Amino acid sequence: MNATIASNAIFFIRLIFRRIYNQSDICKNKLNYVCDKNIYIMVNLEWYRTFKSVYKNGNFSVAAKELFISQPAVSQQISMLEAHVGYKLFNRKSKGVEATEYAKLLNNLIIDALDRLENVENGFRSKVQNSNRLISIGISKNLFNSLGNGLISKFDFIDFTFSENEMLFELIDSKKLDFAIVSKRFDTFDTVYELVGKMKLVMMTSVQQDITEFNQKLHSNDLIEIEQWLNEQKWYSHDARIPHIKSFWLHAFNKKRPSMIPNYIIPSAYEMLEILSKNSGVAITWNCNAKQFIKENKLKLLWENDKMPEVDVFLLTAKNNNLNAFFEIISQELKEVLS
Repeated sequence: MNATIASNAIFFIRLIFRRIYNQSDICKNKLNYVCDKNIYIMVNLEWYRTFKSVYKNGNFSVAAKELFISQPAVSQQISMLEAHVGYKLFNRKSKGVEATEYAKLLNNLIIDALDRLENVENGFRSKVQNSNRLISIGISKNLFNSLGNGLISKFDFIDFTFSENEMLFELIDSKKLDFAIVSKRFDTFDTVYELVGKMKLVMMTSVQQDITEFNQKLHSNDLIEIEQWLNEQKWYSHDARIPHIKSFWLHAFNKKRPSMIPNYIIPSAYEMLEILSKNSGVAITWNCNAKQFIKENKLKLLWENDKMPEVDVFLLTAKNNNLNAFFEIISQELKEVLS
């Protein structure tokens, strides 16, 4: 497929120069040159890129910013292209430039071939970069298995950092991390973020746990009986401060402090759920963490309370870090996991 595109592109470029120079043929071993009055002129693809940008934007300054080159460089490349084709391509105006009829003809001749060549070049560059460059990603250790683990199959080299929202933002802001997956929005001038999904706290239990009585109390919406039943269970938490349990109790029972105490503190959400799956008891976790355990029939959903709010998940990076291709890959993977 790539060979066909390249072949077609060469054909179009040869056709351009035949029309411009009225030549019947260009020697195979001199495809990059055109003979005009016994002078060999090298064809420079960058001139056509510059021409395309100026033609599209109607402005040398805008084209320079788009191409990340200086305005004098844009002006020089257009002048060189005009010298080669033998016609003026742009007329200067008070604001920007206006394409001549010759520019319109040249654009019609090269645009398809140039787009094809750029697509091949960008695709090749993207594959090389994605497979060889080391990227650094920050994420909470309690979300790694559900949100970070899948990224390993997308890249060959990743340096993960485990931390929480505020610290991850500081690392991004100081450019010590390429990307961060956070559950808090940080909207600053020097950072770029994208909402990639939402997550919600849910109550889980082991598959061997008998929840018939609990479901009956839940169906009758008797909060006192529901809380009493929960207090009688063995509880698992990944944090001694039990933030998830407190949050669930606040929204479910309108109480700032739960009346239960955790039996087991296991400082990893994934390990906590893994151990719960082999024993009896109850735990609260993000629904994205629970998804795979439910799918594998290792845990079952005990209570998904409608009053629990959803929390936004963002992908964060620094501005102007030339990692847009990576950002899109990570963003797409997170959206699929959180869907």
